[in-house]
Order: sequence, then C-alpha cells, then structure tokens
Amino acid sequence: MLAAHALPAGLCQGFTAGQLERLFGEPADTAIEIAHAQGLGFVAEHGRYFPSTCFQSIEEAVFCIVDIETNGSKPDKHQIIEIGAVKVRNRIIVDRFESLVQCTKISPHITEITGIDTVATENAPPMNEVLTLFKQFLGDAVFVGHDVKFDFGFTSQMMEKAGMAPLLNRQLCTIDLAERTISAYRYGLSFLNEQLDLYEEANHHRALSDALTTAKLFKKTLKHIPETVKTVEELIAFSKRAKRLKRPKLPPQTEG
Repeated sequence: MLAAHALPAGLCQGFTAGQLERLFGEPADTAIEIAHAQGLGFVAEHGRYFPSTCFQSIEEAVFCIVDIETNGSKPDKHQIIEIGAVKVRNRIIVDRFESLVQCTKISPHITEITGIDTVATENAPPMNEVLTLFKQFLGDAVFVGHDVKFDFGFTSQMMEKAGMAPLLNRQLCTIDLAERTISAYRYGLSFLNEQLDLYEEANHHRALSDALTTAKLFKKTLKHIPETVKTVEELIAFSKRAKRLKRPKLPPQTEG
C-alpha cells in the first residue's frame, strides 16, 4: 500500500495509466480503487488521472479537522488515547467524531496535560475499532490539523500498526495557513484561541475541543486568502508557498 509521502510532487499535472500502475503495482482501475480506499479520490480527464482536489472548489470540498491526544510522541512506542474531529463544508461544521481509546499506560505527565488517565479509558473501545470508525468518518476528506504533520503521521502509522492501509488523504496545516493570513506573535493553538477569541469553551488538550478550535481558526483564515485561490490544491499550495506575514515584535500585552 502506498503511503502519502511516496506521492510525487506536481499532482495536478495528472498521471497516465502507466504511472498509476507503477505507483501502486496494480492495473490503473485497481490502483484508483486502492487510492480511494486510502482517502485519495481520482478523476479522469483527457486520458490522464487527477486527484479530485485539483478541481474541487474550497466551498464544495469536505475538510476534516482532526486532533489526537497520545500517551507519547513516538508511534512505534506510544498510541493514540483520544481522537476528535469535525467535518467542515462550505465553512459550516456538518459532522463530528469523538472517542477515547483503551490504553493501559498513561504517564502522570500526560494525565496532567490532558486530564486523561487509564481509568478514563478502561471502558473505551480498543484501538482497531476506533481507527476503523475514524477512517470511515474521514473518507476522502482533506485531513486538516494544527501541526498536521504530527496528527496525520501518527494516525496513519497507528493504522499501519493495526494492519490497515496508511492514509493518502490530502493534508492541510492550519499553522501554515495562519502564518500566511493572520499576523500573530505566536501560532500555538491556545495562544491563537486567546488572541482571536475563537472558542470560548475551549478545553485545551482535549481532542474534540482542539478540533473545534482549529475549525474556527480554519474558517477565519479562509476570510484572508487571495481571491485567486479557488481549489483545494491551490489552497494547499498557498499554505506552503505564500510569504509568511511579519510577526509583531512584542507580545500583545506589552505593545504600545
């Protein structure tokens, strides 16, 4: 199964049937089915195959804003203990997902940060069950996270450990997007929530709460993107390549 990091650059140049066959080691039609099962949809145009995000407008696309809490930072040694996610379409939250995950090893440090301990997770569903349900929820939506590299990478590796295929969903980082649309002294989620009044009831380091806060940040950033950015792939490219805004020299409380 192909992993997201193995996808070549320039996705919107499209793929020939032969290129898809070499990427997936399967006939083109089968490769497209595999890719879709892993979260990446393709459309055929003029004899080539393109990720659907190359043509999807930002308004019609589904963005799945995800946050995970874990009992450590290394997927080979640690695990997810909570997943929270919300789906956004046309800037409206249309669905949500939340689950703790069974875990027998949670350090006092992690409990202090998240409020989650082994007692809280003892009646939670096991990892495989939660990941299966989450993958169904995610589908082929764009995977959005505040530091998406961590959330996406950890989740995808957990799926591989559970015997599932890695994720191929397109990814979007709200840190990258915020740095190019909102001038702030720092870009941590808690700081931005306080400075921008995103989510008054936020409970930082709980998965669904952080996903909701990130969704509100995401919607705010969309108000500041250029009018020329219309498709999902253009938005992803903008988040990576546009010039970062200049940060204030002093934190807000000391300005003036």
